[in-house]
Amino acid sequence: AKHENLKNEIDRIKKENNDMRIELKHLNGEDISSLQYPDLIRLEQALDNGIASVNDRQMEIYKMHEKNTTMLQEENNQLEYMLHKQENEMMDGGVRNNPQERDYLYQIPYGFRAQQNQQERV
Repeated sequence: AKHENLKNEIDRIKKENNDMRIELKHLNGEDISSLQYPDLIRLEQALDNGIASVNDRQMEIYKMHEKNTTMLQEENNQLEYMLHKQENEMMDGGVRNNPQERDYLYQIPYGFRAQQNQQERV
């Protein structure tokens, strides 16, 4: 009885696998000539749902990139402002008399140091 149950389970899994292969072919546009009209409608709906999901994901990624671009532009504007301010202070002689402040202006903040590209690690 135990072997019979295992054989039945294997047969069921083989049939399920075969059905999934056929469905995948249909989703790829292969072997659809044998499908009846209701099956074609279901296939079209499945493909439309897939397209909608892909479009939603694309929009999500686009908005994320747009947000990142805006944040980087704002950071760049702040850095340009700080640089301009420091250059003006140096031109005005504001740091000539204070070596500690002058040295501070030339230090690169930790967050802006070049870091190893993690994708290039072996």
